[in-house]
Amino acid sequence: MRLVVNQPVERSDQPYARRWWALLVLCLSLLIIVMANTALTVAAPDMTQDLGLSSADLQWVIDGYTVPYAALMLLLGAIGDKYSRRGALVLGLLVFGGGAVFGSLAGSATTVIAARAVMGVGAALIMPATLSLLAATFPRAERAKAIVLWTATAGLAIAAGPLVAGALLERHGWASTFLINVPVAAVALIGAFVLVPPSKAGHHDRIDYVGGLLSVVWIAALIYMIIEGPHFGWGAKAIGAAVVAGLGLLAFVLWELRHPRPVLDVRRFADRRFAGSNLAVALFFLAVFGAFYYLTQHLQFVLGYDAFETGVRMLPLAGAVFVGSALTGYLTPRVGMKWTVTAGMVGGTAALALLARVDAGSTYADLVAPLVVLGLAIGLALSPCTDAIMGAFPESELGVGGAVNDTSLELGGSLGIAILGSLLATSYSDHLADAAGGTKLPAATLATAQDSVGAGYAVAQGMGEKARALAGQAARATDPAQAAQLKEQATQLAQGAHRVADAVGSSFSDAVAHTSLIGAVVLGLGTILVGVLLPGRGRATEGADERSTTDGATDSADVTADPATAEDGGQATASDASSQAARPDAKVTGR
Repeated sequence: MRLVVNQPVERSDQPYARRWWALLVLCLSLLIIVMANTALTVAAPDMTQDLGLSSADLQWVIDGYTVPYAALMLLLGAIGDKYSRRGALVLGLLVFGGGAVFGSLAGSATTVIAARAVMGVGAALIMPATLSLLAATFPRAERAKAIVLWTATAGLAIAAGPLVAGALLERHGWASTFLINVPVAAVALIGAFVLVPPSKAGHHDRIDYVGGLLSVVWIAALIYMIIEGPHFGWGAKAIGAAVVAGLGLLAFVLWELRHPRPVLDVRRFADRRFAGSNLAVALFFLAVFGAFYYLTQHLQFVLGYDAFETGVRMLPLAGAVFVGSALTGYLTPRVGMKWTVTAGMVGGTAALALLARVDAGSTYADLVAPLVVLGLAIGLALSPCTDAIMGAFPESELGVGGAVNDTSLELGGSLGIAILGSLLATSYSDHLADAAGGTKLPAATLATAQDSVGAGYAVAQGMGEKARALAGQAARATDPAQAAQLKEQATQLAQGAHRVADAVGSSFSDAVAHTSLIGAVVLGLGTILVGVLLPGRGRATEGADERSTTDGATDSADVTADPATAEDGGQATASDASSQAARPDAKVTGR
């Protein structure tokens, strides 16, 4: 047995023997790029204090990763399809690991943002490569099961990020949350050569670079607008980005409609199954990332858990994702993806509705049920959607298919953090202004406390420290009258500190409830739309047969996966097999 796998998977007439080990490498690669975002949420306070980051700096430390990640995936997925999907994975791991080392050495806001941007470029190479290699390596009968495990890994990473980061921060600085990616990337890199077979598209047509660059422009501008507007105001930068995003999208669509071999055939969005699946992914991650954003803050600031304890308390979400993924593997072949996905989205809506009951007296026990329901919902809904999106693309465009799925995910996540995060901040500020009415806080101090829940508790802590200092002075005073006066001031200030802390906690809890309610309404309306868009089993199969016939007549180089097979347990249809046999240049992949 050779140490390095050199035979392309397309040249084998049998399923690749070590495909499940290869899936482990792909899931490990996925794990670190998702954890890179979730781990930062608990490392942010230490990083802010050490580097003296402003709120704007911290926002771009988080989102400096997101912009290149989302913007580059489509183009890099197409390049990976043509030249080497495994090569894209390997290069991505090298870039990602290099960015992590750079980030651990950063000594300023600028350098840490640059490091995060480099990691985002690496993630844009890795993410579509993992899905395209999965689809190319697994026969169609097993692909849905493999995607279930891939999706479950993403759910695990959401909860594992804070857990791992919290454990590291107990003994090490924030730089360790960057360095932890390096050994994992190294293991995945070795595994890519030893266990993952090379793969690329069967044809060698020229890449639509103009379309690819237009996609980079409009997606990057859209993400920038999503970040800039809600957090920093709708000034010239945000409005300019909105204009560029709109014009760029229009130019992209017009170009792709005219190009003989577009980087993304936008006509696919006329397919209700494809459009509904992408919409479901985007809406789901809008809810998940938004909820994760404020739940971690609630656990840390309001309930007082440290970073590690916060990570531990997010584990019910990860466990529930695995259970939900197992359920979707059983249910989807029997009832169809329409009902499985809709049920998952209903579950997500219910989880947010449960969070709308959070108040100042809520404990962690009140959050367990929403976390479990949300995890089950993720497992139920996302695997069928990913399988449907990948099934809409021929074998020659699996990297593009993976990029489309991941771009929907990233756009949804960015919207969730931006929109729900902005609503959270506004609601918290308004509630605190009302709740702090009796504390007699100076206007400037109240404005500082309204900036964020962390700033609010910092104001209360500062008042408490000043009260203790006055009490110390009272104890040392020799004049009884002066001592009594200082003691009275200390008592009033300490009581004020307690009132401010209580006001901050109750205001943030109320903001969580208010934001969750709005999120539930948005996801609920989206659930109805997705339910209308997704076709039933019979209509999906009929549409798939039409696409199979059309693909066979118009593009003899492409072997199109039948999307309906996800409904039938992944079994290839007779028409799919006969159309493949009729193509003399089609590659046999053991499907």
